[in-house]
Amino acid sequence: MLSNFHTDDHAIQHPAPLDGTALRILCVMGARPNFMKIAPILAAFKACGPGVGTLLVHTGQHYDQAMNAQYFDALGLPDPAVNLGVGSGSHAAQTAEVMLRFEPVLDQYGPDALLVVGDVNSTLACALVAAKKGVAVVHVEAGLRSGDRSMPEEVNRVLTDQLSDLLFTTEESAAANLAREGIATERIYFAGNVMIDTLRASLARAVPAATLAASAGRSGFGTGADGYAVLTLHRPSNVDDPVKLRALLGAVTRIGSRTPVIFPVHPRTRAVIEQSGLAGLLDVPGVLLLPPAGYLQMLGLMRDARLVLTDSGGIQEETTALGVPCITLRDNTERPITVAEGSNIVAGTDPVRILAVYEEVLAGGAGGRAKRVPRYWDGRAAERIAATLVGWLRQRRAR
Repeated sequence: MLSNFHTDDHAIQHPAPLDGTALRILCVMGARPNFMKIAPILAAFKACGPGVGTLLVHTGQHYDQAMNAQYFDALGLPDPAVNLGVGSGSHAAQTAEVMLRFEPVLDQYGPDALLVVGDVNSTLACALVAAKKGVAVVHVEAGLRSGDRSMPEEVNRVLTDQLSDLLFTTEESAAANLAREGIATERIYFAGNVMIDTLRASLARAVPAATLAASAGRSGFGTGADGYAVLTLHRPSNVDDPVKLRALLGAVTRIGSRTPVIFPVHPRTRAVIEQSGLAGLLDVPGVLLLPPAGYLQMLGLMRDARLVLTDSGGIQEETTALGVPCITLRDNTERPITVAEGSNIVAGTDPVRILAVYEEVLAGGAGGRAKRVPRYWDGRAAERIAATLVGWLRQRRAR
């Protein structure tokens, strides 16, 4: 049974109250990378039985309805009970708007804990509201650090971890980062990577690259002996400056002359390409531009690729799990385990360096071979999170 209430003129559907003994966990997602992390966690809570209740809140930070629907269908996500409809804006405006719209939801639901994932603005905004109201904050994917405070995500990570009562890490080095920042060891739990839970559960349904190429009128693209590469670019530091973007795309076209490149273009990137007159640079036989890819489409592209070029943190993890060489187009990574144990090489944004790493991968050098999959990237991270959190909350209630 659902009831409606209003906040800032936005109607919100709210589930009827649980009985007084059930644990209440409010789960927040804001942007598409969060969807893959929340899906297995919700499933794990559901498996705990009627003693654990969840409320799913979507802040609307990513608001493309068609793309969101693709991800929800692919991941088996339930419709959110609440959609705050925040939309885009500056970092300050978006964070403030999430806080304003989220506070009434928190007040009405009265959760035992707020669970947030990742490092987007919604993660920090909701954690800040909960912490100020004395609600326990749980952060999944805690302790990742790039060391680059110019990245908005890095600021969100650091502050969310400081606000959190319980911190679940994806790799063992994260605990050392948290310890250096004064976070007590007893609040940190190494659970593994929920992104990989979703990947393993979805791999059999991944859409082959050939299907996508054919739908774009390029049947046979990337089916030669050299295979194909996948490119994703979306970070403002890479795409907002037309000069830098031109240099990166120049390197991509050079790669495409030998290894065809499939490029699902992020809306932000496409806008800069069109506004800056860079579209002609990519109008070459070796580059195939696609619309933004859904989760199963992207998974199929990565699974069968010869290599992946990206500035995405999540794709660094997914290619490591798949054993596919990844060239990271950034000067740093907050996921060092993908380099130390996985198949990732941080190449930076200098075209000369990118092309040198590409040659190394083709030659089967250090970056051309898959290494081992990190510990606890085994498809059961969400189970560990649910068991630990439920036990922790029951102990907290008992006290």
